[in-house]
Amino acid sequence: MGDISLSKPEDSASRAVAGRLESEEQLRPFVHDGRITAMPGRPAKRRLLLDCVAQAFEPGLRFPEAAVDDVLKVLCDDHAALRRHLVDEGFLSRQAGIYWRSGGTVDVRPEV
Repeated sequence: MGDISLSKPEDSASRAVAGRLESEEQLRPFVHDGRITAMPGRPAKRRLLLDCVAQAFEPGLRFPEAAVDDVLKVLCDDHAALRRHLVDEGFLSRQAGIYWRSGGTVDVRPEV
């Protein structure tokens, strides 16, 4: 894992995630204007939604809880519940108030 980075994830990461949430047909019933309005009850759809959200956090970096909350507040009114879901489902890990991405898909396509 990389050195501890206490920098905030960029706002553009939240906007990119909001766009992915809106474009994913299976998630449309749970998203309005790029914001999560309800958590899917079905595990497969919930994991799909959480995987999209996890994309806001760069693998290998560590984030204080406040930075995680800043990202999640853009995506959901109940950011604390969303953070718990991310941890409980293994997309984020935490220790002593520091979070890091520990699951989810990673885009390996080269940036253009």
